[in-house]
Amino acid sequence: MTDETEFTHVSAEGDARMVDVGHKPDVARRGVARGELHLRPSTLEAIREDTVEKGDVVAVARVGAIQAVKHTWETVPMCHQIPITNVDVAFSIADDRIEIEVAVETTGKTGCEMEALEGVTTGLNVVWDMVKAAEKGADGGYPDTQIEGVEVVEKTKREP
Repeated sequence: MTDETEFTHVSAEGDARMVDVGHKPDVARRGVARGELHLRPSTLEAIREDTVEKGDVVAVARVGAIQAVKHTWETVPMCHQIPITNVDVAFSIADDRIEIEVAVETTGKTGCEMEALEGVTTGLNVVWDMVKAAEKGADGGYPDTQIEGVEVVEKTKREP
């Protein structure tokens, strides 16, 4: 590299690599992420009333989010497989959107914010998959639908 910036996932030769965390102590860690999916009010009402044709949207999306957390290491190439000790998935439905917050806890050598982000995006994707038929516009598009605000809102660690 020509500048003084050291990238942890790139070797001195410029090759991608997984960071060695073997020397780090086990620490209790927590990562929390959130995001939202904007939908039509009628779709959100169907989710609230559990009348979506494919089933209980929130229940299925919660399971999808948890599964994504547990499998993050398989989909994010440089992410370590970590022991997940807790996952909490919370949904709230507003007038124009459904929001998800995923909190992940572990005791290990590396953080769990990537797992929280994976949980959020997968949870929102599952919601979308279950309601997309109700969102289709007359032109075949989806004018009111967008995922946004996906972000890490907390990353903490403390000695166990």
